[in-house]
Amino acid sequence: MTAVTVALVCSPVFAQIPGLNNPAISAVLNGYYQSADRVLGNAEGFGLNETELAISANIDDLFYGKITTVLEMQEGETQVELEEAFIQTLAMPAGLGIRAGRFLSDIGYLNNQHPHADAFVERPAVYRAFLGGHYFDTGLRLNYLAPTELYWLIGSEAFSGEALRFEDDSGERDYRTVGVYTAYTKLGGDIGESGSWQLGLNYLRNQNGRAGFHEEHPAAEVAADEHGHSHDVAYTGENLYGADFVYKWAPQGNYKYRHLTLSGEYFRLSDFRPLESHDTDAGHTDEGKDVMQGWYLSGVYQFSPNWSVGLRYGQVDTQLLHDEHFDAQKLKETELMLAWHQSHFSTVRLQYTRQQGTNFDALNDDNIFTLQYIMTLGAHGAHQF
Repeated sequence: MTAVTVALVCSPVFAQIPGLNNPAISAVLNGYYQSADRVLGNAEGFGLNETELAISANIDDLFYGKITTVLEMQEGETQVELEEAFIQTLAMPAGLGIRAGRFLSDIGYLNNQHPHADAFVERPAVYRAFLGGHYFDTGLRLNYLAPTELYWLIGSEAFSGEALRFEDDSGERDYRTVGVYTAYTKLGGDIGESGSWQLGLNYLRNQNGRAGFHEEHPAAEVAADEHGHSHDVAYTGENLYGADFVYKWAPQGNYKYRHLTLSGEYFRLSDFRPLESHDTDAGHTDEGKDVMQGWYLSGVYQFSPNWSVGLRYGQVDTQLLHDEHFDAQKLKETELMLAWHQSHFSTVRLQYTRQQGTNFDALNDDNIFTLQYIMTLGAHGAHQF
């Protein structure tokens, strides 16, 4: 059995022993102090990221269930959001699995993980721009795990797509009730005793993602001027394509003392311009540039059981609809972090971020320092590969 397959089997769906009368209950405390505003992200000062309350259990020998609520502070107000409320099959034949309810989409590498499991304070800029940090929604998923020597997962999802809609101030737009469809595949395996890898390809179709003629883009304007985690995306389009990879190394597969993780993702968002728009004036987006894109590369090295260091670089190229034309935007982030882990349940992280960009109102300081803590109370399942 490959290391990737072991990681999948050890995920909460399969690892949780508690039953209906003995559920696993957990809480994650996630707070920070930040020296300056982050574009499309946290604001300056003290703040709370997602404080997560979760309950999960095997319902019986055929089903597993989980509920996760999230509390956040935004502009001095506490907001409560239901992030997960799903059932998952446990014993379907032929490698099939079904999940129904509200859950994290499985597109990309980071998206199906909770943000507190990340190695950096916030998700890369491309995630914050195109997926609202992490995309979760209400819908249905079908997965197929192929009986191959390599780990090979194929899946598809259908969601309501409310968080990915292009907003309509007029209230006259007729949205599709099933607005988002995804398709993805993941391949993985081992390289000797110490290394393992995974590659992924993803596609998201957003039926409600294209702008209407003469419409502003309120979601993008809010994201540029305000902060916090509404989880509504800043930029939408009809088609989102993605590719991701991750490589993990640990001596003889023992991750306790030392391990290295290298990862990267690329997303391309297309078909966001109004169908009626043919604005090709100088300085405006022409018909051949109906595309936004972003990517990141990350390396994290845990050099002792209690310390890790990481470096991440990413950028995103976006376009903001204004009146009848689009204004080009660019954001680049270089991030360096040092984290102390007393145990698997506690992390204190110091991070430096260098952000550079054009046409973002919130880009007031190029240098950001963030001190973050993440503390887990109660039972908490193993994280995915």
